Amino acid sequence: MSIIGATAGDLLSRMDRGELSSVEVTTAYLDRIAEFDAKVGAFLSVDRDGALKQAAVVDQKRQARQPLGALAGIPVGVKDVLCTAGQTTTCASRMLQNFVPPYDAHVVTRLKTADAVLIGKTNMDEFAMGSTTENSAFQVTHNPWDLERTPGGSSGGSAAAVSAGMAPLSLGTDTGGSIRQPAGFCSVVGLKPTYGRVSRYGLVAYASSLDQVGPFANDVAGAAILAEVISGHDPRDSTCVNAPVPSYLQNLEQPLAGLRVGIAKEHFVAGLSPEVERTVRTAVDVYKSLGAEIKEVSLPHAKYGVAVYYLIAPCEASSNLARYDGVHYGHRASQFNNMIDMYATSRGEGFGTEVKRRIMLGTYALSAGYYEAYYVKALKVRRLIRQDYDQAFQQIDVLASPVSPNPAFKIGEHLADPLAMYLEDIYTISANLAGLPGISIPAGFTATGMPIGLQLLAAPFEEERLLRAARMFEKATDWHKQQPKL
Repeated sequence: MSIIGATAGDLLSRMDRGELSSVEVTTAYLDRIAEFDAKVGAFLSVDRDGALKQAAVVDQKRQARQPLGALAGIPVGVKDVLCTAGQTTTCASRMLQNFVPPYDAHVVTRLKTADAVLIGKTNMDEFAMGSTTENSAFQVTHNPWDLERTPGGSSGGSAAAVSAGMAPLSLGTDTGGSIRQPAGFCSVVGLKPTYGRVSRYGLVAYASSLDQVGPFANDVAGAAILAEVISGHDPRDSTCVNAPVPSYLQNLEQPLAGLRVGIAKEHFVAGLSPEVERTVRTAVDVYKSLGAEIKEVSLPHAKYGVAVYYLIAPCEASSNLARYDGVHYGHRASQFNNMIDMYATSRGEGFGTEVKRRIMLGTYALSAGYYEAYYVKALKVRRLIRQDYDQAFQQIDVLASPVSPNPAFKIGEHLADPLAMYLEDIYTISANLAGLPGISIPAGFTATGMPIGLQLLAAPFEEERLLRAARMFEKATDWHKQQPKL
Protein backbone atom coordinates (compact mmCIF):
# COMPACT_ATOMS: atom_id res chain seq x y z
CA MET A 1 0.00 0.00 0.00
CA SER A 2 1.27 3.47 -0.94
CA ILE A 3 2.60 5.90 1.65
CA ILE A 4 1.15 8.87 -0.25
CA GLY A 5 -2.57 9.17 0.44
CA ALA A 6 -2.46 6.92 3.50
CA THR A 7 -4.09 8.27 6.65
CA ALA A 8 -2.04 9.35 9.67
CA GLY A 9 -3.52 6.47 11.68
CA ASP A 10 -2.51 3.94 9.04
CA LEU A 11 1.03 5.32 8.81
CA LEU A 12 1.40 5.21 12.60
CA SER A 13 0.25 1.57 12.69
CA ARG A 14 2.65 0.54 9.90
CA MET A 15 5.59 2.30 11.60
CA ASP A 16 4.72 0.68 14.95
CA ARG A 17 4.67 -2.75 13.26
CA GLY A 18 8.08 -2.07 11.70
CA GLU A 19 6.75 -2.13 8.13
CA LEU A 20 7.85 1.46 7.57
CA SER A 21 10.35 3.85 9.11
CA SER A 22 9.72 7.53 9.71
CA VAL A 23 12.63 8.34 7.39
CA GLU A 24 10.91 6.37 4.60
CA VAL A 25 7.59 8.13 5.23
CA THR A 26 9.18 11.59 5.45
CA THR A 27 11.28 11.00 2.32
CA ALA A 28 8.17 9.96 0.37
CA TYR A 29 6.38 13.21 1.26
CA LEU A 30 9.45 15.37 0.63
CA ASP A 31 9.86 13.74 -2.79
CA ARG A 32 6.18 14.34 -3.50
CA ILE A 33 6.62 18.04 -2.64
CA ALA A 34 9.68 18.24 -4.90
CA GLU A 35 7.72 16.65 -7.76
CA PHE A 36 4.41 18.54 -7.56
CA ASP A 37 4.67 21.71 -5.49
CA ALA A 38 5.87 23.77 -8.45
CA LYS A 39 2.33 23.25 -9.83
CA VAL A 40 0.40 23.64 -6.56
CA GLY A 41 2.43 26.20 -4.58
CA ALA A 42 1.40 24.87 -1.16
CA PHE A 43 4.72 25.46 0.64
CA LEU A 44 6.65 28.68 1.22
CA SER A 45 9.62 26.80 2.68
CA VAL A 46 10.58 23.13 3.07
CA ASP A 47 13.07 21.98 5.69
CA ARG A 48 14.27 18.76 4.07
CA ASP A 49 17.40 18.33 6.19
CA GLY A 50 15.69 19.20 9.45
CA ALA A 51 12.74 16.92 8.70
CA LEU A 52 14.95 13.92 7.90
CA LYS A 53 16.97 14.51 11.09
CA GLN A 54 13.76 14.60 13.16
CA ALA A 55 12.53 11.43 11.44
CA ALA A 56 15.82 9.62 12.17
CA VAL A 57 15.58 10.55 15.86
CA VAL A 58 12.02 9.13 16.01
CA ASP A 59 13.19 5.91 14.32
CA GLN A 60 15.95 5.53 16.91
CA LYS A 61 13.48 6.03 19.76
CA ARG A 62 11.11 3.46 18.20
CA GLN A 63 13.90 0.88 17.81
CA ALA A 64 15.05 1.47 21.39
CA ARG A 65 11.42 1.05 22.54
CA GLN A 66 11.49 4.45 24.22
CA PRO A 67 8.19 6.24 24.93
CA LEU A 68 6.82 7.89 21.77
CA GLY A 69 4.49 10.82 21.21
CA ALA A 70 1.06 10.54 19.59
CA LEU A 71 2.38 11.66 16.17
CA ALA A 72 5.67 9.74 16.22
CA GLY A 73 7.24 10.10 12.78
CA ILE A 74 4.26 11.70 11.02
CA PRO A 75 5.11 14.64 8.69
CA VAL A 76 3.11 17.80 9.43
CA GLY A 77 2.95 21.07 7.45
CA VAL A 78 2.63 24.27 9.48
CA LYS A 79 0.89 27.45 8.29
CA ASP A 80 3.43 30.25 8.06
CA VAL A 81 1.59 32.35 10.64
CA LEU A 82 2.85 30.15 13.50
CA CYS A 83 6.27 31.00 14.97
CA THR A 84 9.03 28.45 14.48
CA ALA A 85 12.30 29.08 16.32
CA GLY A 86 15.24 29.59 13.97
CA GLN A 87 13.07 29.43 10.83
CA THR A 88 11.48 32.34 8.99
CA THR A 89 7.83 33.04 9.83
CA THR A 90 6.67 35.41 7.10
CA CYS A 91 2.85 35.43 7.35
CA ALA A 92 3.21 35.52 3.52
CA SER A 93 4.03 39.22 3.84
CA ARG A 94 6.96 41.35 2.72
CA MET A 95 6.65 42.99 6.13
CA LEU A 96 8.02 39.80 7.79
CA GLN A 97 9.97 38.40 4.85
CA ASN A 98 13.16 38.04 6.92
CA PHE A 99 11.65 37.56 10.40
CA VAL A 100 13.15 34.62 12.30
CA PRO A 101 11.37 34.08 15.65
CA PRO A 102 13.48 33.24 18.70
CA TYR A 103 10.80 30.87 20.03
CA ASP A 104 8.21 28.28 18.95
CA ALA A 105 4.46 28.79 19.01
CA HIS A 106 2.76 26.69 21.69
CA VAL A 107 1.23 24.36 19.08
CA VAL A 108 4.65 23.89 17.42
CA THR A 109 6.11 22.90 20.80
CA ARG A 110 3.21 20.44 21.20
CA LEU A 111 3.98 18.93 17.77
CA LYS A 112 7.64 18.47 18.68
CA THR A 113 6.70 16.91 22.04
CA ALA A 114 4.42 14.51 20.13
CA ASP A 115 7.40 13.50 17.93
CA ALA A 116 5.85 14.91 14.76
CA VAL A 117 8.15 15.69 11.83
CA LEU A 118 7.85 19.33 10.74
CA ILE A 119 8.39 19.33 6.98
CA GLY A 120 7.75 22.96 6.05
CA LYS A 121 5.77 26.19 6.28
CA THR A 122 2.67 26.49 4.11
CA ASN A 123 1.45 29.42 2.03
CA MET A 124 -1.44 31.61 3.12
CA ASP A 125 -3.18 34.91 2.49
CA GLU A 126 -1.02 37.71 3.89
CA PHE A 127 -1.53 37.95 7.68
CA ALA A 128 -4.43 35.47 7.19
CA MET A 129 -6.55 38.13 5.46
CA GLY A 130 -8.30 36.53 2.52
CA SER A 131 -10.30 33.58 1.23
CA THR A 132 -8.21 32.40 -1.73
CA THR A 133 -4.47 32.37 -0.86
CA GLU A 134 -4.04 34.88 -3.70
CA ASN A 135 -3.09 37.63 -1.24
CA SER A 136 0.26 36.01 -0.44
CA ALA A 137 3.16 38.34 -1.22
CA PHE A 138 5.20 35.42 -2.60
CA GLN A 139 3.06 33.03 -4.66
CA VAL A 140 -0.47 31.90 -5.48
CA THR A 141 -1.57 28.46 -4.27
CA HIS A 142 -3.61 26.35 -6.72
CA ASN A 143 -6.39 23.87 -5.99
CA PRO A 144 -5.11 20.31 -6.57
CA TRP A 145 -8.51 19.36 -8.08
CA ASP A 146 -8.24 22.08 -10.74
CA LEU A 147 -5.06 24.14 -10.92
CA GLU A 148 -6.95 27.10 -12.38
CA ARG A 149 -9.09 27.37 -9.25
CA THR A 150 -8.43 28.64 -5.75
CA PRO A 151 -7.85 26.24 -2.84
CA GLY A 152 -9.63 28.71 -0.54
CA GLY A 153 -7.98 30.70 2.22
CA SER A 154 -6.44 31.93 4.26
CA SER A 155 -5.03 28.46 5.09
CA GLY A 156 -5.04 27.42 1.42
CA GLY A 157 -1.47 26.12 1.49
CA SER A 158 -2.18 23.78 4.42
CA ALA A 159 -5.37 22.43 2.79
CA ALA A 160 -3.74 22.01 -0.63
CA ALA A 161 -0.74 20.22 0.91
CA VAL A 162 -2.98 17.53 2.45
CA SER A 163 -5.26 17.33 -0.58
CA ALA A 164 -2.30 16.90 -2.97
CA GLY A 165 -0.72 14.18 -0.81
CA MET A 166 2.25 16.34 0.22
CA ALA A 167 1.51 15.87 3.94
CA PRO A 168 -0.90 13.59 5.82
CA LEU A 169 -1.56 16.37 8.36
CA SER A 170 -1.16 20.13 8.55
CA LEU A 171 -1.99 23.05 10.83
CA GLY A 172 -4.02 26.08 9.82
CA THR A 173 -5.77 28.95 11.54
CA ASP A 174 -9.41 29.98 11.34
CA THR A 175 -10.51 33.59 11.97
CA GLY A 176 -13.65 33.59 9.82
CA GLY A 177 -13.58 30.19 8.11
CA SER A 178 -9.92 29.94 7.08
CA ILE A 179 -9.69 26.23 7.96
CA ARG A 180 -13.19 25.06 7.04
CA GLN A 181 -13.54 26.84 3.68
CA PRO A 182 -10.22 25.57 2.21
CA ALA A 183 -11.02 22.09 3.57
CA GLY A 184 -14.34 22.22 1.70
CA PHE A 185 -12.72 23.49 -1.50
CA CYS A 186 -9.96 20.83 -1.39
CA SER A 187 -11.98 17.80 -0.14
CA VAL A 188 -10.11 17.29 3.13
CA VAL A 189 -11.16 17.38 6.79
CA GLY A 190 -10.65 20.72 8.57
CA LEU A 191 -11.48 21.37 12.23
CA LYS A 192 -11.82 24.76 13.91
CA PRO A 193 -11.76 24.14 17.68
CA THR A 194 -13.72 26.18 20.23
CA TYR A 195 -12.18 29.59 20.91
CA GLY A 196 -9.92 29.04 23.93
CA ARG A 197 -9.42 25.30 23.37
CA VAL A 198 -6.01 25.79 21.69
CA SER A 199 -3.37 28.30 22.78
CA ARG A 200 -2.67 31.24 20.48
CA TYR A 201 0.79 31.83 21.96
CA GLY A 202 3.18 32.30 19.03
CA LEU A 203 0.36 32.74 16.51
CA VAL A 204 0.90 36.06 14.72
CA ALA A 205 -2.39 37.81 15.46
CA TYR A 206 -4.95 38.96 12.90
CA ALA A 207 -8.07 39.35 15.08
CA SER A 208 -7.35 38.20 18.63
CA SER A 209 -10.96 37.48 19.70
CA LEU A 210 -11.58 35.33 16.61
CA ASP A 211 -8.31 33.52 15.70
CA GLN A 212 -8.04 29.80 16.45
CA VAL A 213 -5.50 27.13 15.43
CA GLY A 214 -6.76 23.80 14.08
CA PRO A 215 -5.90 20.67 12.06
CA PHE A 216 -6.26 19.51 8.46
CA ALA A 217 -6.24 15.78 7.68
CA ASN A 218 -7.34 13.34 5.00
CA ASP A 219 -9.75 11.65 7.41
CA VAL A 220 -11.60 12.48 10.65
CA ALA A 221 -9.33 10.27 12.79
CA GLY A 222 -6.27 12.20 11.62
CA ALA A 223 -7.95 15.49 12.57
CA ALA A 224 -8.85 13.99 15.97
CA ILE A 225 -5.25 12.90 16.68
CA LEU A 226 -3.81 16.31 15.76
CA ALA A 227 -6.55 18.23 17.60
CA GLU A 228 -5.86 16.23 20.76
CA VAL A 229 -2.12 16.98 20.52
CA ILE A 230 -2.52 20.76 20.21
CA SER A 231 -5.44 21.27 22.62
CA GLY A 232 -5.15 22.11 26.30
CA HIS A 233 -4.31 24.87 28.73
CA ASP A 234 -1.38 27.24 28.24
CA PRO A 235 -0.92 29.98 30.88
CA ARG A 236 0.87 32.17 28.32
CA ASP A 237 -2.45 32.75 26.51
CA SER A 238 -4.94 34.42 28.86
CA THR A 239 -7.88 33.30 26.66
CA CYS A 240 -6.85 29.64 26.70
CA VAL A 241 -9.33 27.72 28.85
CA ASN A 242 -8.08 25.53 31.68
CA ALA A 243 -10.33 22.53 31.03
CA PRO A 244 -9.48 18.85 30.53
CA VAL A 245 -9.19 17.65 26.92
CA PRO A 246 -11.07 14.40 26.26
CA SER A 247 -9.48 11.68 24.17
CA TYR A 248 -11.06 12.49 20.82
CA LEU A 249 -9.92 9.17 19.35
CA GLN A 250 -11.18 6.94 22.15
CA ASN A 251 -14.89 7.05 21.25
CA LEU A 252 -14.55 8.19 17.63
CA GLU A 253 -15.87 4.93 16.18
CA GLN A 254 -18.92 4.91 18.48
CA PRO A 255 -21.93 6.36 16.61
CA LEU A 256 -23.93 8.94 18.56
CA ALA A 257 -27.23 7.44 19.69
CA GLY A 258 -30.23 9.76 19.34
CA LEU A 259 -28.24 12.34 17.37
CA ARG A 260 -30.22 15.53 16.67
CA VAL A 261 -29.06 17.30 13.51
CA GLY A 262 -30.26 20.84 12.98
CA ILE A 263 -30.78 22.75 9.75
CA ALA A 264 -31.14 26.55 9.86
CA LYS A 265 -33.71 27.88 7.42
CA GLU A 266 -31.59 31.04 7.06
CA HIS A 267 -28.82 28.99 5.42
CA PHE A 268 -30.88 27.98 2.38
CA VAL A 269 -31.63 31.28 0.68
CA ALA A 270 -30.79 33.18 -2.51
CA GLY A 271 -27.10 33.12 -3.40
CA LEU A 272 -26.55 29.45 -2.52
CA SER A 273 -25.40 27.31 -5.45
CA PRO A 274 -28.05 24.65 -6.32
CA GLU A 275 -25.32 21.97 -6.45
CA VAL A 276 -24.09 22.92 -2.97
CA GLU A 277 -27.63 22.93 -1.57
CA ARG A 278 -28.39 19.53 -3.12
CA THR A 279 -25.17 18.06 -1.71
CA VAL A 280 -25.82 19.37 1.81
CA ARG A 281 -29.42 18.13 1.82
CA THR A 282 -28.25 14.72 0.57
CA ALA A 283 -25.71 14.62 3.41
CA VAL A 284 -28.47 15.39 5.90
CA ASP A 285 -30.45 12.49 4.42
CA VAL A 286 -27.45 10.24 5.16
CA TYR A 287 -27.70 11.24 8.82
CA LYS A 288 -31.44 10.52 8.71
CA SER A 289 -30.72 7.04 7.33
CA LEU A 290 -28.31 6.50 10.25
CA GLY A 291 -31.11 7.17 12.73
CA ALA A 292 -30.54 10.86 13.41
CA GLU A 293 -33.46 13.17 14.09
CA ILE A 294 -33.52 16.17 11.72
CA LYS A 295 -34.85 19.43 13.18
CA GLU A 296 -35.25 22.87 11.63
CA VAL A 297 -33.94 25.73 13.77
CA SER A 298 -33.74 29.47 13.31
CA LEU A 299 -30.74 31.79 13.52
CA PRO A 300 -32.50 35.15 13.08
CA HIS A 301 -29.34 37.26 13.39
CA ALA A 302 -27.27 35.18 10.94
CA LYS A 303 -27.90 37.74 8.18
CA TYR A 304 -25.81 40.30 10.10
CA GLY A 305 -22.78 37.99 10.39
CA VAL A 306 -20.79 39.32 7.43
CA ALA A 307 -21.32 42.97 8.43
CA VAL A 308 -20.42 42.29 12.08
CA TYR A 309 -17.33 40.26 11.17
CA TYR A 310 -16.01 42.84 8.72
CA LEU A 311 -16.20 45.48 11.44
CA ILE A 312 -14.78 43.53 14.39
CA ALA A 313 -11.99 41.71 12.53
CA PRO A 314 -10.58 44.83 10.77
CA CYS A 315 -10.78 46.80 14.04
CA GLU A 316 -8.69 44.16 15.79
CA ALA A 317 -6.36 43.95 12.77
CA SER A 318 -5.85 47.72 12.83
CA SER A 319 -4.78 47.47 16.46
CA ASN A 320 -2.67 44.29 16.10
CA LEU A 321 -0.81 45.40 12.97
CA ALA A 322 0.11 48.80 14.43
CA ARG A 323 3.25 47.10 15.84
CA TYR A 324 4.74 46.80 12.33
CA ASP A 325 6.19 50.31 12.25
CA GLY A 326 9.67 49.77 10.86
CA VAL A 327 11.24 50.15 14.29
CA HIS A 328 11.26 46.92 16.30
CA TYR A 329 11.21 44.21 13.63
CA GLY A 330 9.83 43.63 10.17
CA HIS A 331 10.42 45.63 7.02
CA ARG A 332 11.95 49.10 7.23
CA ALA A 333 12.04 51.39 4.19
CA SER A 334 15.56 52.15 2.93
CA GLN A 335 14.75 55.76 2.04
CA PHE A 336 12.72 58.24 4.11
CA ASN A 337 12.88 61.90 5.19
CA ASN A 338 11.88 61.76 8.87
CA MET A 339 10.34 59.48 11.52
CA ILE A 340 6.74 59.89 10.30
CA ASP A 341 7.83 59.28 6.70
CA MET A 342 9.73 56.17 7.84
CA TYR A 343 6.58 54.74 9.47
CA ALA A 344 4.38 55.51 6.46
CA THR A 345 6.85 54.33 3.81
CA SER A 346 7.74 51.12 5.68
CA ARG A 347 4.08 50.17 6.12
CA GLY A 348 3.25 51.19 2.55
CA GLU A 349 5.98 48.96 1.17
CA GLY A 350 5.52 46.07 3.62
CA PHE A 351 1.75 45.50 3.47
CA GLY A 352 -0.26 44.26 0.48
CA THR A 353 -3.54 45.64 -0.86
CA GLU A 354 -5.98 43.50 1.16
CA VAL A 355 -4.12 44.08 4.44
CA LYS A 356 -4.12 47.83 3.81
CA ARG A 357 -7.84 47.72 3.02
CA ARG A 358 -8.66 45.99 6.31
CA ILE A 359 -6.37 48.24 8.36
CA MET A 360 -8.12 51.29 6.88
CA LEU A 361 -11.58 49.82 7.51
CA GLY A 362 -10.69 49.08 11.13
CA THR A 363 -8.97 52.40 11.78
CA TYR A 364 -12.01 54.26 10.42
CA ALA A 365 -14.48 52.22 12.53
CA LEU A 366 -12.41 52.84 15.68
CA SER A 367 -11.95 56.56 15.08
CA ALA A 368 -13.57 59.30 17.17
CA GLY A 369 -17.21 59.81 16.23
CA TYR A 370 -17.57 56.36 14.65
CA TYR A 371 -16.53 53.98 17.46
CA GLU A 372 -20.01 53.80 19.05
CA ALA A 373 -21.83 53.69 15.72
CA TYR A 374 -19.77 50.85 14.24
CA TYR A 375 -17.52 48.86 16.58
CA VAL A 376 -19.67 48.95 19.73
CA LYS A 377 -22.83 48.19 17.76
CA ALA A 378 -21.09 45.25 16.08
CA LEU A 379 -20.13 43.85 19.49
CA LYS A 380 -23.80 44.02 20.60
CA VAL A 381 -24.99 42.15 17.50
CA ARG A 382 -22.19 39.61 18.01
CA ARG A 383 -23.77 38.80 21.38
CA LEU A 384 -27.16 38.27 19.69
CA ILE A 385 -25.58 35.88 17.16
CA ARG A 386 -24.10 33.85 20.05
CA GLN A 387 -27.52 33.78 21.78
CA ASP A 388 -29.12 32.38 18.60
CA TYR A 389 -26.68 29.47 18.69
CA ASP A 390 -27.10 28.94 22.44
CA GLN A 391 -30.87 28.58 21.92
CA ALA A 392 -30.43 26.31 18.89
CA PHE A 393 -28.10 23.94 20.76
CA GLN A 394 -30.74 23.43 23.44
CA GLN A 395 -32.76 21.62 20.73
CA ILE A 396 -30.00 19.99 18.64
CA ASP A 397 -26.56 18.35 18.98
CA VAL A 398 -24.95 19.53 15.74
CA LEU A 399 -25.93 22.04 13.09
CA ALA A 400 -25.40 21.02 9.44
CA SER A 401 -24.85 23.66 6.77
CA PRO A 402 -22.93 24.49 3.61
CA VAL A 403 -19.29 25.52 4.10
CA SER A 404 -19.50 28.19 1.40
CA PRO A 405 -22.22 29.25 -1.03
CA ASN A 406 -20.20 28.10 -4.08
CA PRO A 407 -17.57 25.49 -4.90
CA ALA A 408 -14.00 26.66 -5.57
CA PHE A 409 -14.00 29.52 -8.10
CA LYS A 410 -11.33 30.50 -10.60
CA ILE A 411 -8.18 32.26 -9.42
CA GLY A 412 -8.62 35.99 -9.94
CA GLU A 413 -12.41 35.79 -10.30
CA HIS A 414 -13.24 37.94 -7.25
CA LEU A 415 -10.05 39.99 -6.89
CA ALA A 416 -11.66 43.15 -8.29
CA ASP A 417 -14.79 42.74 -6.13
CA PRO A 418 -13.90 42.51 -2.40
CA LEU A 419 -17.58 42.36 -1.37
CA ALA A 420 -18.23 39.26 -3.51
CA MET A 421 -15.15 37.71 -1.90
CA TYR A 422 -16.35 38.57 1.62
CA LEU A 423 -19.77 37.02 0.94
CA GLU A 424 -18.07 33.66 0.26
CA ASP A 425 -17.52 33.52 4.06
CA ILE A 426 -21.22 33.86 4.90
CA TYR A 427 -21.61 30.33 6.36
CA THR A 428 -18.38 30.17 8.36
CA ILE A 429 -17.87 33.51 10.12
CA SER A 430 -20.71 33.18 12.64
CA ALA A 431 -18.96 30.25 14.34
CA ASN A 432 -15.95 32.51 14.99
CA LEU A 433 -18.14 35.35 16.25
CA ALA A 434 -19.83 32.88 18.64
CA GLY A 435 -16.60 30.99 19.54
CA LEU A 436 -18.02 27.62 18.43
CA PRO A 437 -16.21 24.51 17.18
CA GLY A 438 -16.82 23.64 13.53
CA ILE A 439 -15.67 21.01 11.06
CA SER A 440 -15.73 20.67 7.29
CA ILE A 441 -15.86 17.15 5.83
CA PRO A 442 -15.90 15.97 2.19
CA ALA A 443 -19.52 15.52 1.08
CA GLY A 444 -19.54 15.30 -2.70
CA PHE A 445 -18.54 16.86 -5.99
CA THR A 446 -20.02 19.16 -8.62
CA ALA A 447 -20.79 17.95 -12.13
CA THR A 448 -17.38 19.32 -13.16
CA GLY A 449 -15.57 17.40 -10.41
CA MET A 450 -14.99 20.15 -7.85
CA PRO A 451 -15.29 19.20 -4.15
CA ILE A 452 -18.19 20.28 -1.93
CA GLY A 453 -17.86 20.21 1.86
CA LEU A 454 -20.40 19.76 4.64
CA GLN A 455 -20.02 21.98 7.71
CA LEU A 456 -21.02 20.76 11.16
CA LEU A 457 -21.10 23.09 14.18
CA ALA A 458 -21.54 22.16 17.85
CA ALA A 459 -21.86 23.89 21.21
CA PRO A 460 -18.64 25.23 22.81
CA PHE A 461 -16.11 22.55 23.85
CA GLU A 462 -18.14 19.77 22.19
CA GLU A 463 -15.32 18.79 19.80
CA GLU A 464 -15.67 15.11 20.75
CA ARG A 465 -19.34 15.09 19.72
CA LEU A 466 -18.51 17.00 16.54
CA LEU A 467 -15.79 14.54 15.54
CA ARG A 468 -17.98 11.51 16.29
CA ALA A 469 -20.81 12.99 14.21
CA ALA A 470 -18.36 13.68 11.37
CA ARG A 471 -17.04 10.12 11.58
CA MET A 472 -20.58 8.71 11.33
CA PHE A 473 -20.97 10.43 7.96
CA GLU A 474 -17.47 9.48 6.83
CA LYS A 475 -18.09 5.78 7.55
CA ALA A 476 -21.31 5.86 5.55
CA THR A 477 -19.75 7.52 2.48
CA ASP A 478 -16.50 7.36 0.52
CA TRP A 479 -16.06 10.98 -0.56
CA HIS A 480 -12.96 11.33 1.64
CA LYS A 481 -11.26 8.49 -0.27
CA GLN A 482 -11.29 10.37 -3.58
CA GLN A 483 -7.95 11.95 -4.48
CA PRO A 484 -7.04 14.55 -7.12
CA LYS A 485 -4.93 13.49 -10.11
CA LEU A 486 -2.05 15.94 -10.40
